[in-house]
Amino acid sequence: MKELDLVIIGGGPAGLAAAVSAYDAGVRSLLILDREQQAGGILEQCIHNGFGLHRFGEELTGPEYAARYIDEVKKREIPVQLETMVLDLQPLPDGSKLVTAVSSGGMLELKAKAVILAMGCRERSRGALNIPGTRPAGIYTAGAAQKFVNIKGYLPGRRVVILGSGDIGLIMARRMTLEGAKVEAVCELMPYSGGLNRNIVQCLEDFGIPLLLSHTIVEIHGKERVTGVTIAQVDENRRPIPETRQEIPCDTVLLSCGLIPENELTTAAGIPLDPVTSGAVVDQYRQTGCPGVFACGNVLHVHDLVDYVSEEAALAGESAAAWLRGESLSGESVSLIPKDGVRYLVPQQLRLPLKDDLRLYFRVGAIYDKATVEVRCGEKLIFSRKRPRLVPGEMESLVLKKSLLEGLDGPLTVGLSLEGESK
Repeated sequence: MKELDLVIIGGGPAGLAAAVSAYDAGVRSLLILDREQQAGGILEQCIHNGFGLHRFGEELTGPEYAARYIDEVKKREIPVQLETMVLDLQPLPDGSKLVTAVSSGGMLELKAKAVILAMGCRERSRGALNIPGTRPAGIYTAGAAQKFVNIKGYLPGRRVVILGSGDIGLIMARRMTLEGAKVEAVCELMPYSGGLNRNIVQCLEDFGIPLLLSHTIVEIHGKERVTGVTIAQVDENRRPIPETRQEIPCDTVLLSCGLIPENELTTAAGIPLDPVTSGAVVDQYRQTGCPGVFACGNVLHVHDLVDYVSEEAALAGESAAAWLRGESLSGESVSLIPKDGVRYLVPQQLRLPLKDDLRLYFRVGAIYDKATVEVRCGEKLIFSRKRPRLVPGEMESLVLKKSLLEGLDGPLTVGLSLEGESK
């Protein structure tokens, strides 16, 4: 059994940024584990640009963004073990953690003083969506289709219907069009898109691809290969309206219906999860309910921009280094509670006293115009900020000054005060 100070599970953008940050904070005994053949995670197949605007102040493609961090890891000679699947994570009685993994070299057991979870997320598949119909070839998640086109050089189909308007689905609508396929429609169950507004404009509107809101696929047709789908409009309860059914001929269905954080290891370790984010419950240091285990990136909550993943991962790396130095990351715990239109908050807990200003990330549950974000301690308003428009597809953040949070005597609530009607 090999003993290390820090093991980072996941070699995507979160894991790489966390490793660089921990190393710069003084950690030398560390290791990155990743199950893929190369580091970089999903960025390696995201060949479109738009990455790095916040982090580096310039526009990069996904592989270029990943290369920046891979180079930083190499400069510091941080070891990365690829093609290694972590099977289990268990806290030990002495406070250390046992990481069990398997690779071509056999079973591997690591005893780590601290662990950073950076496993990312997976796409929701057809099996999780319960779409009626036959089971022909031609049904892919958007990410799988992206890998076929960008990495393997295969075009999955010629006539495409996309279910869901997540960012990968929007980007693949453009990508398939550029490769010569015809995207018949993008159907979205909700009355709003789940993707960034810039992707709706650049990927759909610029290419004349219809976005059908409040629509879903109610049946898939075909025996050997997809021959078409039946779509229908849905009512306010998201139930299909029979008289609105229409059939669209196609040979390919792409699913872009949300991402699920890969938290099987987290659950196995007995770490509490947030039911809304499907990620671990963490404090401002990104420490989970298990002391010495930190989480960051899409395994914690799904991000829109990789720049924010790197920012959060850097915080987790610094916190893990502080914990390894013996600095106290515990203290009086104060809960952060979402309400009045706010779906979730990260972090979910505060450890007092605060060492720095606090950045909160949150998402709303509907489209709100002219809303005011209010932070309260009981009935006392301690912070408010007007926002012209809030949409579920874009993660929001706000910074609370350390001085505002001194002397708290109860949980904090974050909610919306509306000037206009919610849509």
